[in-house]
Amino acid sequence: MGMGLALALLFLIDTATRYEVAVSVFYTVVIVAMAHVLALRGLMVLTGSCIALTWLSFFITRYGDLRAGQINMLISTVAILITGYLACRAELARAAAHEAQARLLRISRIHSLEGLTTSIAHELNQPLAAIVTSGHACQRWMEQDPPNLDKARQALLRILGDADRASAIIGRVRKLSKGEPASPRPFVFNAAVREVLALSQAEIQRLDIAMRADLAAGLPLALADPVQVQQVIANLVLNAMEATALVDIARRTILVESLQLQDKLVFRVSDGGPGLPAGAQEQVFEPFWTTKHEGIGVGLSISRSIVESNGGHIWAEPHLQGGAVFAFSVPVAPQEGLA
Repeated sequence: MGMGLALALLFLIDTATRYEVAVSVFYTVVIVAMAHVLALRGLMVLTGSCIALTWLSFFITRYGDLRAGQINMLISTVAILITGYLACRAELARAAAHEAQARLLRISRIHSLEGLTTSIAHELNQPLAAIVTSGHACQRWMEQDPPNLDKARQALLRILGDADRASAIIGRVRKLSKGEPASPRPFVFNAAVREVLALSQAEIQRLDIAMRADLAAGLPLALADPVQVQQVIANLVLNAMEATALVDIARRTILVESLQLQDKLVFRVSDGGPGLPAGAQEQVFEPFWTTKHEGIGVGLSISRSIVESNGGHIWAEPHLQGGAVFAFSVPVAPQEGLA
């Protein structure tokens, strides 16, 4: 009911105003607002309806500069198409998450693996929470007058990135259900690190964290499962952010590094948080051992299993300037390439 009224009101305003006033671009606000309500087919119908109303209003309107009206109509059409496409992608990601939840139940019955459901839920929580955060941010940018399309576009791009991460995790669940091992292949290590850092920028800014990346140039290709490696990177960066958020803003710093040590590539993240308790460098990788008040203690345990299954090693150590350092290594690919 509310959606219909909004569409009718926008259509009447767009028809009553001059060609130069691009009221039809506000149809994107309706699409974003209904993205969490409508299913995929409904979003597609809504997007098509908004485009049809835009064109119908253009042919009915008789006021203003016709050429300006044509330009505004085309811009609005493109904006509606892009918004509708991204909203559909986000809906597909949500559907994939629901499918993953159903698959988890089936896997737990078939394999009876303790802690599997908790582990996968922990991994899926990061991209799904990021999708929700970016979706709300996009809605706020689109509701501004005039809408901030650049910021909204950035938020929608983050949604796509997080949706891809969720799909990749679901792909790993599918492999796990079939008993498939990791799939090592050569990949550009620094590119994998940069992708994860790019997806973390919004939360870094929200927490007022100063992050610096010191990625060594000219690294050879890594030989590991890139999706699994990115999951470990994301988990270590998230842990560093959560630890750093507990201290004063002046100490909220994170250093991310990549380097080569003999036949291994190493990823290191150093945070300025409160640090680890004495003697806890090995315990933190044990299942269900955590220093967080609301933690469940599976993230680092999962990370260790992933790294070791890819022929690497993971470790923790105190940071000299306060805080903690977490690092892991993966093998170098036989054929070298530049990062």
